[in-house]
Amino acid sequence: MYAIISDGSRQYRVEEGQVLEVERKDLAEDAETFVFDRVLFVGDLEDGPKIGQPAVDGAKVTVSVLGEFKGKKITIHKRRPRKYYKLKKGHRQKYLRVKVDKIEA
Repeated sequence: MYAIISDGSRQYRVEEGQVLEVERKDLAEDAETFVFDRVLFVGDLEDGPKIGQPAVDGAKVTVSVLGEFKGKKITIHKRRPRKYYKLKKGHRQKYLRVKVDKIEA
């Protein structure tokens, strides 16, 4: 069984036991699990696929939190000709590593 979930502006295809990296969320310090309730599609061999309009009713994906980490550094350069304006900035996006425990449809 697999599912397609929506998280922010991204969509992920997930299966049970898969480790996934999503954008960081504001969770409690002791939070070990959380639920994705916006499930767009559930593919099941026994019952057939379920397609949402836009989300499947009653479907949810439960994940456990493995930890936080930062992505690779992105450097931004800005420059204006003949004005001696130079700007260099860096950014590292924060991500959350999760493991898919259960898909319910």
